Amino acid sequence: MTGDVTPKGLKARLDRHEPVVLLDVREHWETVLSRLDHSIHIPIEELEHRTDELDSQEEIVVYCHHGVRSAAVVAYLRGLGFARVKNLDGGLDGWARDVDPQMRRY
Repeated sequence: MTGDVTPKGLKARLDRHEPVVLLDVREHWETVLSRLDHSIHIPIEELEHRTDELDSQEEIVVYCHHGVRSAAVVAYLRGLGFARVKNLDGGLDGWARDVDPQMRRY
């Protein structure tokens, strides 16, 4: 999908300290199991009322468990004028498979 970023691509960007906002749209119980450091957590069901917490000028990578909910959030945010928003391909499960095998999978 256009606008996706692969787990390995995101890891490389984070390793280079490139500015990117990580937006976790999973439910609270999921964040207890595993998450990416320095993420902003806004559950998908709260996003409509919390978009003011995000800067539409920043690059945002949205993630969920497998990438389905985050893809919907990317489409929603683009509709609001967030031009630099991307989906983490495969979600956090893809990150665990491709980047961090020590991360807890569920």
